[in-house]
Amino acid sequence: MNAAVTVKPGARILIVEDEHAMRVALRDILDSEGYRAQTAGDGVAGLQLAVAEKPDLILLDVMMPKLDGYAVCAELRRLAIRTPVLMVTAKGQIPDRVTGLDCGADDYLVKPFSTEELLARVRALLRRSQANRRVPRAIAMGEVRIDLVKLTAHKGGEALHLAAKEFAMLRLLAEAEGEPVSRQRFLDLVWGATAFPTTRTVDNHVVGLRAKVEDDAKNPRWIVTVHGVGYRLEGAECDFAEA
Repeated sequence: MNAAVTVKPGARILIVEDEHAMRVALRDILDSEGYRAQTAGDGVAGLQLAVAEKPDLILLDVMMPKLDGYAVCAELRRLAIRTPVLMVTAKGQIPDRVTGLDCGADDYLVKPFSTEELLARVRALLRRSQANRRVPRAIAMGEVRIDLVKLTAHKGGEALHLAAKEFAMLRLLAEAEGEPVSRQRFLDLVWGATAFPTTRTVDNHVVGLRAKVEDDAKNPRWIVTVHGVGYRLEGAECDFAEA
């Protein structure tokens, strides 16, 4: 079944690599294939980006300053972040591979490697991740009922008009399962790379969405602000289906 899953276009991939030339080369390879690459130059910055941005895949070097790849991967798994991790490193001995996999890595690619092998492993991990992903079908927030399949909404039995981007924002919040969604992630996945909105655009849409689904938009119960990060869906009941 997993082999039939098509990798979604524009998947977001975080590259955590301290060597500048390798970081740029990996980014260029991924960008040329239509992926959307972010980069970090050390383990601490990489961990922060992974937590805040929730990428679809992480390419993780092992030997880095501040925090090595093993520690980064172990911390991601401790935080219950299930993002697939492909370790890309020169440390290719069997004990190194075992350590990486035991820390929670999904795959291990030893430098030097071919571009074709890298991309094949990226595609395989993305397919596997998407095949196992839980997809939100509906959200209940008090009297508000959102059907994310039929794209309908009701409040107290009355039809509620939501724009396409508002449905998309709610879906993204539900997919996060209580974790915060950054403004940048909203921009990437709801507006896309061809649009040129700002983080203020996200805030304005959240204000409009709260006015529709909250009983008191100025004191929101369901769509709460996570200061310095973005927004979180809190206390809502979400119905999921396997992708």
